[in-house]
Formats: sequence, C-alpha cells, structure tokens
Amino acid sequence: MAKGAEMLRLSNLLSPLFIFLICLGITTPVKGEINVGTIGEAVTLLLPATAVGFTIGLQDGKGALQLGESVALTAVGTYGLKGIINETAPNGDGQSFPSGHTALAFSSAEFLRKRYGWQYGLPAYAAATFVGVSRVESKNHYIHDVLGGAAIGIASSYLFTDTYKGWKVQPQAASNYFGIRLSRFW
Repeated sequence: MAKGAEMLRLSNLLSPLFIFLICLGITTPVKGEINVGTIGEAVTLLLPATAVGFTIGLQDGKGALQLGESVALTAVGTYGLKGIINETAPNGDGQSFPSGHTALAFSSAEFLRKRYGWQYGLPAYAAATFVGVSRVESKNHYIHDVLGGAAIGIASSYLFTDTYKGWKVQPQAASNYFGIRLSRFW
C-alpha cells in the first residue's frame, strides 16, 4: 500500500478518536470550567492515543511493543521518583516532582519522532510542550517538575524506539574505533 494511502487510512481512523478524546478532556474538567489545565489534560491523553493510532493504522506491531515499553519505563521512572522525592506542588498537593502528565506527553512525542520522523514528531513536541506549560500555568507543577518529566519521557522512548522506515543513524564504538552507522529500512 502506498504511503499516502496508509496515511489517509490512518487519518480516517484517528479523526473520531481525536474528537472523542478532546470532548472527554473538555467535558470532564477538574474544577467545572475549561482552562489551560483541562485542555492540557486532554492533550496529555491525545498524544499517546495518536501514537497508538499510528501503530494500529500502519499495522506496526513492533512499534506498538516499543511504545508499550517506553510508556512502562516512563511510568516506573516517574512514579518511582515521585515516591522517593515527595515534593509539594504549588497547589499544595504532594508528589510534584516529576510531572507525570509531561512525562507521558514527551514520551509519546519522542516515540512519534523517532519511529515515524520529524514530520510527526515536531507537532507532537509542540503539543507536549503545551502540556508542560499547562501544568505550570495551572499551578500543578513547578518548572523543574516539568523539565524532569520531559527528560524521563524523552529518554524512555529514545531507549526503546527504532525507526519504522527510512534512514537510521546510530553511533558505533569499540575499543579500537568509533563512528556512525547509517542504515535504511524499507
């Protein structure tokens, strides 16, 4: 199947999912109003749903497994640190560091970028950045909580995700050489 046809089929699959998740996020606000925090929460759900949608639409079982591994490591790292550090959030809640919403958003964005390329990663990173900003603006987290969550999410997906198709650049090193390996998938 041609790449354009795959993306068309994928967009047909994801459109109802996007609408559902946006409605879910907007109609179930935490404080009964629509604000940057509730929109950020909806986008937090939308990013991993988009990543899952890509793996389904492209019938990418390997990608689905890699996404699952990335999200699992993100969750373990984030909630492990929350339990150890137990910092109070600006709104008085406990376990502020690191931001779980931001970690999940950036894990999804890095998965989309590394697996499918910058044409999908760039908008996902913009959305993940919005999630981080929304967590600070809504007084749920400090800036360092968001930066910590972003670092965990990016690192988790970077470790587990391979390129779906196209060129892949990997560093190579041994005791007697170092270099870069360039390979192509199709």
